[in-house]
Formats: sequence, C-alpha cells, structure tokens
Amino acid sequence: MGDQAGLDALRALGARSVPVVSRGTEFVYAQVIKDVVDFLELNEDTGPKLSPAELAERYQDILGRAVSLVAQMPDECLERQLPNRPRSWKVLMHHVFQIPTAFLDMEESGQPMTYEAMVGPPPDDLKTSADIATFGKGVRERFASWWRAQDPEDFARTIEVYFGETTRHEMLERTVWHSTQHARQVAALLEDVGITPGEPLTPAHIKGLPLTERIWDEN
Repeated sequence: MGDQAGLDALRALGARSVPVVSRGTEFVYAQVIKDVVDFLELNEDTGPKLSPAELAERYQDILGRAVSLVAQMPDECLERQLPNRPRSWKVLMHHVFQIPTAFLDMEESGQPMTYEAMVGPPPDDLKTSADIATFGKGVRERFASWWRAQDPEDFARTIEVYFGETTRHEMLERTVWHSTQHARQVAALLEDVGITPGEPLTPAHIKGLPLTERIWDEN
C-alpha cells in the first residue's frame, strides 16, 4: 500500500493485509467474498461458480498463458514500478506464480498458508524474464501433477489460512482468480511498452470468476 494515511488506518484497525472491509472499528478480510457478504449482512449466494475440476482446467491454461506473457517482457523493464503501488514489474511477474506456489505448499504440507509465503519476493537467482518464465513453467507442471492426485469431491473441507477459515474449493477459486488478475496486469504492461501480448487472457478466462473488467486498483 503506497498511501501512508491508508496504511495508518489499516494498522489502527489491527489488520495485517489488504483488502479489508471495515465498519467502524470492526473489519473483515476481503479475501473471500462470502466473508464480506456475511459481515455486511447481505443475502447473496457467494459460493464458487466453477467446480474444482473446472477451476483446475482453467488454471492450467491461465498459467500457461502467464508463462508466455512473462517471457515477452523486456529485461530492461523489470525494475519499473507499478501504478499506485510500490511493487516492481519483476515482483508482479513472479507473484503470478508465487500465488500457486504458496497454495501447493499448503496442500502438500498440511500447514496453514501464511501471508508471508503468498507474497514472498523473487529469489536472487530469478534475474531475467526468461528466469521467471522458467519458474512459472515449473509451477504449472507442479500444479498439474497435484491436481491429478486429487479427489474432486474433497474440496468442501474447511482449512485454515492467514485470513481465517475457508474451504478448499474457495481457496482454489481464490488462487485461480488472484493469478488471473495479475496475469491480466502483465499483459497490460506489455501493451504499455508497445508489445502485443502473444497469448492474452480472453473474456472466456474471466467468466465464472469473481473479477471485474478493471485491471488496476483505483486510488
């Protein structure tokens, strides 16, 4: 968060990460839409619209496209800063694949996902766009291997993550849309430097996910 006033307000609430929805001195992490709906006492069905199998199939396509998009980014652009946020393009590109890495680490270890794991920075050996693309390709293959071992009927189980309790189904959906949103941003950055994305995400990739047409947060 680049706004100091916003950061101070977040700390005053006692929240550790964004996004949050607050009402007076009470707040809820807005990581899962159901939590927000319950907090605001709205009568809305917020469950995932796509089945675990549909999410897994969609994600493998999205991660493949993200690898292609990252590979197109000129290395001289990696240290540029994103609009309205103190994050480099390199960190954003890595984050697309760190999201599923944290999810898979949680699934394979049985330990709760931490915020620190989800936002972990690129390691020192990821220096170029090609390095990050190779990392992303490995994450995609790891996700495909993980999915082949899953029982699609076991995703209603509740798990613990850094923002509270959720189901495996909801966490899989969140992982998919989170990477999808950032992959859209990578494509937008390519366009900003005059490069046509070779494998952009289409409306079909967004359909059924809790995403809007907006690519960047507004300040």
